[in-house]
Amino acid sequence: MDDRSDDHDIEVEGGIHAYERKISGILDDGSVGFQQPLLARNRKNTTSQIAIVGANTCPIESLDYEIFENDLFKQDWRSRKKIEILQYTILKWALAFLIGLATGLVGFLNNLAVENIAGFKLLLTGNLMLKEKYFQAFFAFAGCNLILATAAGSLCAFIAPAAAGSGIPEVKAYLNGIDAYSILAPSTLFVKIFGSIFGVAAGFVVGKEGPMVHTGACIANLLGQGGSRKYKLTWKWLRFFKNDRDRRDLITCGAAAGVAAAFRAPVGGVLFALEEAASWWRSALLWRTFFTTAVVAVVLRTLIELCRSGKCGLFGKGGLIMFDVNSGPVLYSTPDLLAVVFLGVVGGVLGGLYNYLVDIVLRTYALINERGPGFKVMLVMAVSILSSCCAFGLPWISQCTPCPIGSEGKCPSVGRSGIYKSFQCPPNHYNDLSSLLLNTNDDAIRSLFTSRSENEFQISTLAMFFVFVYCLGIITYGIAIPSGLFIPVILAGASYGRLVGRLLGPVSQLDVGLFSLLGAASFLGGTMRMTVSLCVILLELTNNLLMLPLVMLVLLISKTVADCFNKGVYDQIVTMKGLPYMEDHAEPYMRNLVAKDVVAGPLLSFSRVEKVGVIWQALKMTSHNGFPVIDEPPFTEASELCGIALRSHLLVLLQGKRFSKQKTTFGSQILRSCKARDFAKAGLGKGLKIDDLVISDEEMEMYVDLHPITNTSPYTVLETLSLAKAAILFRQLGLRHLCVVPKTPGRPPIVGILTRHDFMPEHVLGLYPHIDPLK
Repeated sequence: MDDRSDDHDIEVEGGIHAYERKISGILDDGSVGFQQPLLARNRKNTTSQIAIVGANTCPIESLDYEIFENDLFKQDWRSRKKIEILQYTILKWALAFLIGLATGLVGFLNNLAVENIAGFKLLLTGNLMLKEKYFQAFFAFAGCNLILATAAGSLCAFIAPAAAGSGIPEVKAYLNGIDAYSILAPSTLFVKIFGSIFGVAAGFVVGKEGPMVHTGACIANLLGQGGSRKYKLTWKWLRFFKNDRDRRDLITCGAAAGVAAAFRAPVGGVLFALEEAASWWRSALLWRTFFTTAVVAVVLRTLIELCRSGKCGLFGKGGLIMFDVNSGPVLYSTPDLLAVVFLGVVGGVLGGLYNYLVDIVLRTYALINERGPGFKVMLVMAVSILSSCCAFGLPWISQCTPCPIGSEGKCPSVGRSGIYKSFQCPPNHYNDLSSLLLNTNDDAIRSLFTSRSENEFQISTLAMFFVFVYCLGIITYGIAIPSGLFIPVILAGASYGRLVGRLLGPVSQLDVGLFSLLGAASFLGGTMRMTVSLCVILLELTNNLLMLPLVMLVLLISKTVADCFNKGVYDQIVTMKGLPYMEDHAEPYMRNLVAKDVVAGPLLSFSRVEKVGVIWQALKMTSHNGFPVIDEPPFTEASELCGIALRSHLLVLLQGKRFSKQKTTFGSQILRSCKARDFAKAGLGKGLKIDDLVISDEEMEMYVDLHPITNTSPYTVLETLSLAKAAILFRQLGLRHLCVVPKTPGRPPIVGILTRHDFMPEHVLGLYPHIDPLK
């Protein structure tokens, strides 16, 4: 158990007010619940704030999204000049611009690297196949894949385990107020970029779109904290952004920029951040996010134009993943609408099953991954060999197809990248299954979405490809490489959508390419449970606004059907990792409980003027992050709640040694000698620790005035408030601490403190096991 856990800033036991009083009871773990296995069956979460990041346990803390209004903050705010306010405003927009610029560049270079590395591998394999050196072709194909996969797995396993997976659940959790160790660190950014390039180029059934969201968030985090002290990259004058609130807004912009860079969908990126990523939103943030994604769109457009001259190697002329669906008139009748409804139902069922199987695979892989980095790399290598064998072996059972009329010179593709792969076929023939399997994922989607010929892919080919992508997508997700789910889901959905289009061809007016688009939309809705953002992303991807009504219909149906079975895939992963995510609604059983039912006491609190030794021992023997400060006689007539002091602020105050030998108020002296920036939050967990303090025995007997660093206006609720109402208040305000005060006079001024842990179902149901979770 790591002492940095926020579990202990929830139930702060053993109230003491004197140095001589024993504090042995402070370490008592008051959290009853959370005996819930996470990813591994033999791992129990005993502290409520231990989660899984990269298959390693790590402590979880909450972020301070609430404005901490102490005297130092108020003094700093009143003393700000107009030029400083203007500077702050300009910096916000400047950082938004830099986030968009950097994310756009990374997205373009990511695609450039993948297209050229994968293109070289596929051309080498194709040339050997033309010479009928089939075994050499297989070993070249599998060998290149294995080398790239090992490189991606080694980066993740040994440098940044938090970079594994898509990263969207971690970004979503951060924007909800959860600070998991190293998920936005510079090392994670490095591994996310290069691991994604190697993993996608290695032929895994994964995408680079989810990792791009994580990459954008990491870039925003790095810029927001003025660089990294560890890597000697600092920007000291960015003092305005040394708080969680401004960093949260920047990371929201970064997540939106990641989607815009991955899909060339700037509006879709804004809507993705609004619908899926961000837990708090406001109009000012909407403008900045829109500006960031617009910068990404301009950067990508400029760079793609540069590549049209052919100077980018094997990089496609269109660049990135713009899928041009048939732009003819979209006409549909009643049978077509019934087909769309059918696709939506099938997508919802398949999506729910996909999420269920991903859940099982992730829990199984955790048993292997927790054995160490070596086992992670071995698992990556095993999946790589399996993927290579399937991709190279399945086309042998597919029949050769004559080249379409009018495709002379393009079919088959010889000595270059293309969609008509010869494989083992005779001249003027192509292998349609190898055209999907031995190609980049982006090109495979283009082939499925495009309708050059209705019979371009056989029905058996589409069925086999769907089974391959569906199963390999499940098996691949969870290994130690950066891997996104968007592309595997789009591939599987497009293949069964085109299959349905082929079967319904005689009675439908819709093109098979449009059926592919609708199938992809249905599967995306069934797995990810998003509607508005997915709809806009797909329309921006395909540049076909005429499909809007049908895409809306199929997304609504697939999401509704899938919601009957389980949660969205990202919500499931957040739960599996043990991240204490606060939903935007309260659980039904919370209406049967009140706030005082889940807080524990007695409460550890400090007097306004407290002895240094008492504070030091409390910080030493606990890992609480919030402490109530009580005004007591002779400073007031009766005990009253002064506010809350943060652990980080107490450490800075003790390090500054602003003490007094007399038990008197001297807050004005502290205000004159301290600045608000002295208490600004350090980035990447580099703040002070209790072991960094050196305090003499004489100083232990001195006093310190806590009023200047105390938030004198904390959010408080009565102890009789329903737990459901408290949970909604806590989440909507972005709180870390919520004070519970007594309803009747004559009692201590505070009953307890509610934090994120107190609202978690595992904790509440652990306290009250007789409660029915559904009532």
